[in-house]
Amino acid sequence: MAYHHGRLRETLIDEAVAAIEADGVDRLSLRDLARRAGVSHAAPAHHFGDRTGLFTAIAIDGFDRLTAVLEASGGDFAEAGVAYVRFATAERGRFEVMFRTELLRDDDPALAAARERAGAVLRAGAGAEAGDARANALAAWSLVHGFATLWNSGAIDADGQAPDELARVIAVRLFGSPERVTRASRGGDTPVR
Repeated sequence: MAYHHGRLRETLIDEAVAAIEADGVDRLSLRDLARRAGVSHAAPAHHFGDRTGLFTAIAIDGFDRLTAVLEASGGDFAEAGVAYVRFATAERGRFEVMFRTELLRDDDPALAAARERAGAVLRAGAGAEAGDARANALAAWSLVHGFATLWNSGAIDADGQAPDELARVIAVRLFGSPERVTRASRGGDTPVR
């Protein structure tokens, strides 16, 4: 990927994500990243300092992107869960880094703010559901994060379904109305194959 003047930081993040998706997070080095981006070896260090800085920037970018897709789900609690899974399976490299705290500068204020923005969107949807909002949010996050992690690792036999289709059926079953569960099971809310 060639970078355009003024977009080097974004290009480096995108190249790092592509490398993570291809080779895994443990094989990424700043030197390899510079080679992939076609820039000097000093360029990644100039923008991120070190690998931890790079991974922190990837996580911030990931949380910002996650927030955008959650907001676009329209406030529906089950659809926010589907959006989460769609993001996690489409943005595997970012998703892999976002929750690996050992890779990140956990005290970075921009990271804390990005996490909080994404969390606030999830909590807002949980508050609209019956019952304890905190328990609802934790249950929903556990469900969709676990599902996405299992999907990304290849542990789920999808039987031809896309991850968001299968996630919709599961999310509606746990967090939807009884009528919506029936429709989802029959394919009314999702194109079940």
